[in-house]
Amino acid sequence: MSKPEVAIAILHHNQQFLLQLRDNIPNIAAPGQWAFFGGHLEPGETPSQALHRELLEEINYTLTVPPIKFGEYPDQRVQRHVFACSLTVSLEELTLREGWDWGWVTPEDVVRGDRHSPIAQEVRPISVLHRKILLDFMKSQYFD
Repeated sequence: MSKPEVAIAILHHNQQFLLQLRDNIPNIAAPGQWAFFGGHLEPGETPSQALHRELLEEINYTLTVPPIKFGEYPDQRVQRHVFACSLTVSLEELTLREGWDWGWVTPEDVVRGDRHSPIAQEVRPISVLHRKILLDFMKSQYFD
């Protein structure tokens, strides 16, 4: 049996990353941690199609620039398809539909491994895996 697949987005603009603070629910991946937008592929979907659908569902964002396949980060449980996507609109034009909070994360936040959440009213960690992906991205040719 093959592993479930997910498509996740490194949404970036002006050397910052838009992340969501995951809901603080114990039975989900990375509860209460900063993470990427994205989700599971539906039957018959390609990773790119899933990415487009998930961004529309989670933040009402329609990609206007084709995403760049940054890499794959599999583990024992899931196959992750990671895409780099330029965010071409302001946050005021988006709507957070999933997650506890959202916000811009700086390279300094990534290196430190956390970011303050005004909604949670505390500093929350960046997911270990998503931090690793961001650190890899920041070393890559794609980081603007």
